[in-house]
Amino acid sequence: MKYDAFFAKSLSELRDDGNYRVFAELERQCGAFPNAQSHGGETQQPVTIWCSNDYLGMGQHPKVLSAMHDAIDRCGAGAGGTRNISGTTHDHVLLETELADLHGKEAALLFTSGYVSNWAALGTLAAKIPDCLVLSDALNHASMIEGIRHSRADRQIWKHNDLADLEAKLAAQPLERPKLIAFESVYSMDGDIAPIREICDLADKYNAMTYLDEVHAVGLYGPRGGGIAEREGLMDRLTVIEGTLGKAFGVVGGYIAASADLCDFVRSFASGFIFTTALPPAVAAGAAASIRHLKHSAVERDAHQARVADVRARLDTLCIPHEPNPSHIIPVMVGDPVKCKYISDILMRDFGIYIQPINYPTVPKGTERLRITPSPAHSASDVDKLVDALGALWTQCELARMPIAAQ
Repeated sequence: MKYDAFFAKSLSELRDDGNYRVFAELERQCGAFPNAQSHGGETQQPVTIWCSNDYLGMGQHPKVLSAMHDAIDRCGAGAGGTRNISGTTHDHVLLETELADLHGKEAALLFTSGYVSNWAALGTLAAKIPDCLVLSDALNHASMIEGIRHSRADRQIWKHNDLADLEAKLAAQPLERPKLIAFESVYSMDGDIAPIREICDLADKYNAMTYLDEVHAVGLYGPRGGGIAEREGLMDRLTVIEGTLGKAFGVVGGYIAASADLCDFVRSFASGFIFTTALPPAVAAGAAASIRHLKHSAVERDAHQARVADVRARLDTLCIPHEPNPSHIIPVMVGDPVKCKYISDILMRDFGIYIQPINYPTVPKGTERLRITPSPAHSASDVDKLVDALGALWTQCELARMPIAAQ
């Protein structure tokens, strides 16, 4: 086999299909989010980022930066290795305490990313619990899918947010069989929200555990930023709540929050925890500062929701098609991979606006989109520029607009 020829052919096919991923080379500007400097091509230019998962701009917050600087001065740059070998730093312990408190759980366990926390926790629980059946929502994140697959446990996929399908699958199993329902609160591509209360009701009825991924909700929803489950008063009904430190909290890392025994079980058996270098103390300190701030401040959340509503309303005035949903994610539907990439490129080149195109396999073919995530840091002027640019490009590309009655 000619390996290089195989690689080149595969990449060429991706380009022909319009699905080849190009990473924008951006340099975020401290204290000026969502502004950045683009280093792509022959010239540099300032850009405004409209697709960041740093939803509240906490990656630039003075309390977060101060905590990280202080931790570097106290502890240096790295953790020194795995927590098993090098010991658990004091900042890790403080952060896990903050996370357990945030979700009303006995304990929490840190991982190096949200992806790893899902992969390790789901993979360990499903593999180690005898005869465990995992019931996974059809639109679960790749990290959840990989963790379940890695476990080699029996698994069934239930139709997205379809309670009838979930119940039918649960009812077909012996009541005493161990079962784990895995799902998300806010789904990141369509922005829809799971019926958490009803899923918990089914879990109680059919003797199942629940595993809720709140990565796109923590920090953003609930009176203290505990997520959709906190907002709905349901945290105590969930077996495991998984979250990330790399989105609304503005840093990096992942975690689970659950009972002390469950967290200790995962800590003791998960290879993805045992054999990987721990987060640097500075990262843990910055995350803890972000969580503490958002537990007591609703200013960022309120401003965030107001900006999201403003952008939606402005898109409606131009009949730009976007998926209606109750969350902060605004999927602007293009429906063509080549045009989606073209619009993204022109937005960057001619308007200084960065929105990454979302194409297959992240979303199904025919549903290609621009995923817009407004933040409290976007100004009214930023919104004007975004909406005007999209309106002009929708006309230039001869893309369909929403009927006025559909708004």
